[in-house]
Amino acid sequence: MSTIETQEQSANPSLLEATDMSTIPDLNPSDLHIFILSGQSNMAGRGGVIRHPHNHKQWDGIVPPECRSDPSILRLSAHLRWEPAAEPLHADIDTGKVCGVGPGMSFANAVRQHAGGGMMGLVPCAVGGTAIKEWARGEKLYEEMVERARESAKTKGSEIKALLWYQGESDALTEHDAESYRVNMEKLIHNVREDLHLPSLPIIQVAIASGDERYIEKVREAQKSIDLPKVVCVDAKGLQLKEDNLHLTTEAQVQLGRMLADAYLSHYVAAP
Repeated sequence: MSTIETQEQSANPSLLEATDMSTIPDLNPSDLHIFILSGQSNMAGRGGVIRHPHNHKQWDGIVPPECRSDPSILRLSAHLRWEPAAEPLHADIDTGKVCGVGPGMSFANAVRQHAGGGMMGLVPCAVGGTAIKEWARGEKLYEEMVERARESAKTKGSEIKALLWYQGESDALTEHDAESYRVNMEKLIHNVREDLHLPSLPIIQVAIASGDERYIEKVREAQKSIDLPKVVCVDAKGLQLKEDNLHLTTEAQVQLGRMLADAYLSHYVAAP
């Protein structure tokens, strides 16, 4: 079992550096359906990230059809600017790592196709190798997530529809962290809802598919046992992992995005 990503040193080429910003329109959208994407590396996306000799990592650049860009899907950049959403969604957020395909674009495309019409805004916030204690109120990652969510909600006529959360591998490293997971996750949910003034904000969390064998089941049990209003758990167990036995493959990320979309549509979108 490989260690969690905290020891990875590869830097991620930023989308902002790789893209000619003059070609991106100064978007001023309205009426966005906003989704916050948060957690650690499997939410940030490692699909298609390959390791070369001398430990150099690079994304293979392959974008599945389910993850392709669409004019109706935007993302909030690291500079709090709306821009067309494209893989890798977290390239300018999880900057200490190499990002690839995550579940966000597959989720957005599936929701767009089934919900019909409207603009979507994705707010990437995930950072690889992070434990849930780093997402506690007052900590840098939590405060940045809340700031980004608040900024996204300033868009005219827009509404935060859900928080998608995939995290927990780092908390499977010790018995204490695994046993504390449920309490910490429930506290995070309460804090986010309070700080965003959205007491009924839907939360769709993922039960982890990988982690330290000693405590992964404790974390998964904690995730699946949370019983709060408008909190749904999607189980990633069984989805294909890369050779590192930690990160989901590109194909698995596409599948997870669909699973998250199914959960959102079935629980939070009224049937026509």
